[in-house]
Amino acid sequence: MCNLYAMTSNQRAILELTGATRGGTGNLPPLPAIYPDTMAPVVHQREDGKRELAMMRWGMPGPEQYGGRPVTNIRNTRSPHWRRWLGPPHRCLVPVTSFAEWEDTAPRKTPVWFALSEERPLFAFAGIWARWTGSRGPKSNPVEGEHALYGFLTCDPNGVVGAVHPQAMPVLLTTPDEMDMWLEAPWEIARELQRPLPDEEMLIVARGNRKDPDPG
Repeated sequence: MCNLYAMTSNQRAILELTGATRGGTGNLPPLPAIYPDTMAPVVHQREDGKRELAMMRWGMPGPEQYGGRPVTNIRNTRSPHWRRWLGPPHRCLVPVTSFAEWEDTAPRKTPVWFALSEERPLFAFAGIWARWTGSRGPKSNPVEGEHALYGFLTCDPNGVVGAVHPQAMPVLLTTPDEMDMWLEAPWEIARELQRPLPDEEMLIVARGNRKDPDPG
C-alpha cells in the first residue's frame, strides 16, 4: 500500500503535462512527503470539459461496513462502493515525481523510493475523487464541512516494486495519451490502464528517510 509520495515539480509543469487550463493551487511549493489525510494537487475535469488543478485531501470515503474510514489506495473496482466513482466525472490525475513503499527491515521498516528515472520526472497516479461532508484532518485540529477527497488505483506490482512490496503498486500514467484516456474514456476502455508499469520504465532512486541538504 502506497501511503507516501512526493510531488516536487511546479504548477506550470503539471498544467503542461496534464492539459489542465486552470490552476487553483497558487504558488505551489515542492511537496517532498505527502501523507494520507493531507492536502495535495489533483487535476480533474470540470462539467464544461476543461481540466482544473485543485488542492484535495488524500483519502476517499471508505465502505460503511468497515466504519467509513478513509481509503487511500483502491484495488477492487468491481466493488459497488467504488463503481459509483469510476465514470469520467469522478476520475482525476494525481501528480507525482516519486513514491515510496516500505521495505520490511529491522529494527524498523525502510522507505524505498521509486521514480521513472534518477531525474524524477513528473507523472500521475490514476485517481478518483468525490465531494464529502464531515470531519477530516488531525484530531487536534479537525476540519468540518465539505471536502474534495481523492484516492488512486492500485494493481499487481511489477518486478521493481514487487521486490520490496509484493502486494500491489499504484497505477502510473506517464504519457498525455494515457492521461486523456483515464479522464475521458468509458470505463470499459479506461480500466485497461489498471496494470503495472513495465520494469524497464522505472527504478529505485533512494532508500531511507528523506534528508534535507546541509545548508553549509
